[in-house]
Amino acid sequence: MVRIGQFKRWLGTGAAGLLLTACAWQMPVEPVRKPIARPTVQAALPAPVVAQPTSQESAKLRSYFNQVQQAQLSQGLLRRDGGGPDTPYTADMLVRNFEQIAFYNEYNATFSGRGEKTLMRRWEKPVRMAVVFGDGVPPSTRETDMGAVNAYAGRLAGITGHPISVGGAPNFMVIIAGEDDREAALAEAARRIPGVTPASLTALQNLRRDTYCIVAAYAGGTDPSTYTAAVAVIRAENPSLMRLSCIHEELAQGLGLANDSPTARPSIFNDDDEFALLTRHDENLLRILYDPRLEAGISAEEATPIVRTIARELTGGPL
Repeated sequence: MVRIGQFKRWLGTGAAGLLLTACAWQMPVEPVRKPIARPTVQAALPAPVVAQPTSQESAKLRSYFNQVQQAQLSQGLLRRDGGGPDTPYTADMLVRNFEQIAFYNEYNATFSGRGEKTLMRRWEKPVRMAVVFGDGVPPSTRETDMGAVNAYAGRLAGITGHPISVGGAPNFMVIIAGEDDREAALAEAARRIPGVTPASLTALQNLRRDTYCIVAAYAGGTDPSTYTAAVAVIRAENPSLMRLSCIHEELAQGLGLANDSPTARPSIFNDDDEFALLTRHDENLLRILYDPRLEAGISAEEATPIVRTIARELTGGPL
């Protein structure tokens, strides 16, 4: 999703050679007292990742985003507790929030305006994620963020019951890149994901200053409600917690929870930035989205009675 507003957060088969030698008897030689030292042959090491120097624009963004995070934390925002006694919600509230988040687009196709009501969308085939880092992302950040994506993909798979993993031929690219190297990372995504073209990624290249992260999902098959590809872009200039928050939100939104709602609480699908990480409420939204009683392409009107039953099951409310 896109975060907008003042201080808002808003990727040989080498044949084994067999050397045969002919041996001949030779006269014994004078023994030596210790083996003759042989040079140690070391395997070639992979070239170290060396972060490229950043531009002044990227440095300014990094400073700005650090100020944003500090301001949010000082106001008690970016919570990581998943919601508590101060954030109760009922089955009816869960139904209302699901309808607002799963049946509306946050933006139109060009990300230039608000989206409209739509049918429910989700993945039917397994989701295979890959992470692409910009050249300016340092090794320590790569290690941290790669671990976060791996762990979160496993968590999403457990919540939804849908196959979601990191590895294999990717159909969901997670780009973590800065202002200086985002274009190259997007070009790599277009090369590696079938059905994603450079032209379709144009809107992800020129981001507004207050856009911290964004995701675009694609339906490349015969059913416009079934996702077949997705590309998430997370600014590398974000400080650690904001990057992690972007990972949580964009990857979940790329699964089909495409909108935000000002009434959703406790939730990351709310532009108030109260919560940084996926909450228990949001886990239930994902469970509803991938419940086999629903299917991609269902309308809100058709889905509501089914969603109400599922929500009451999840919250322990009356059926």
